[in-house]
Amino acid sequence: MSFSVAVAGASGYAGGELLRLLAGHPEFEIRTVTGHSSAGDPLIEHQPHLRSLSHLTLEATTPERLDGHDLVFFALPHGASGELTAQLGNVSVAVDCGADHRLRSGDDWAVFYDGEHHGAWAYGVPELLVKQPDGSIRKQREALRGAARIAAPGCNASTVELSLAPGVAAGVIEPTDLVSVLAVGPSGAGKAAKTHLLGAELMGTANPYAVGGTHRHIPEIRQGLRDAGAIEDPTISFTPVLVPMSRGILATSTARLAAGATATQVREAWEAAYADEPFVHLLTAGRFPRTADALGANTCLMGLAVDEAAGRVVVVAALDNLAKGTAGAAIQSANIALGLDETLGLPVNGVAP
Repeated sequence: MSFSVAVAGASGYAGGELLRLLAGHPEFEIRTVTGHSSAGDPLIEHQPHLRSLSHLTLEATTPERLDGHDLVFFALPHGASGELTAQLGNVSVAVDCGADHRLRSGDDWAVFYDGEHHGAWAYGVPELLVKQPDGSIRKQREALRGAARIAAPGCNASTVELSLAPGVAAGVIEPTDLVSVLAVGPSGAGKAAKTHLLGAELMGTANPYAVGGTHRHIPEIRQGLRDAGAIEDPTISFTPVLVPMSRGILATSTARLAAGATATQVREAWEAAYADEPFVHLLTAGRFPRTADALGANTCLMGLAVDEAAGRVVVVAALDNLAKGTAGAAIQSANIALGLDETLGLPVNGVAP
């Protein structure tokens, strides 16, 4: 069986990554690609690396053009997809790669975003631990089975959530006084021309941004850690730093070791969380990932240590912000929603050197 697919926002970085992965998916047929100012152009003019899709032409992004597909991916700027998704009448599964449907709290949306809050969809991080009312732990993938509407995560947010959720769920770290510093590639900011993203501004330097609790992924991280079972409301100091690599995230997250918790218990918590996961891999003790190790792959690679002197747990996670951070998470979640093997079309092997 083949599912018909449309990608809205196909001329951008996230749209291009969706198409790269979808082109190799055995069950998905890309029928429609849309853009805004690019409508009418051959797709290949905007995504010259996608040679197998050179027959496609970008069309206008309208509800009428997107309706009728089995599966629609939205790779649009924040605030642009909510109005469109509300007008879909005949789409089995819609996946939003923007922020419009990630947050359950309208108050959080109002503080960190502009415009109308369009409500939350099923959150597209299948591996995220979710504590149930009876105290048991399930994975977020259970909420994605049969889901008709899915919110793909923020790339920084999912990296930090996956880094810290096992410790929160197991009670071996404290959910307050969390600190995350991330080295990130500028492709996560999209393809629109911006002065601070020019090569001349990025090469040979590292540039912090959204410092002091202003980054839009903070409420998403706190929401995910609450779902993982944080007893106290999580607090996090989150600082992203743009570095001169086109894609990738290296997140170093630390948390206070819970009273009485041991280094052995810490490692057991992360091992139990990800032992059977196809795309989230905990490295052996003493090993830590590089962003290059995850380039082009739908993997999150993780190293773990306990700083005994400081009384803190240290997690270093690497992923490709466009792959596992965005497009890969979206396709993985769609696979689950449609009852397919969630690994279909998604590579675990990166590109090196």
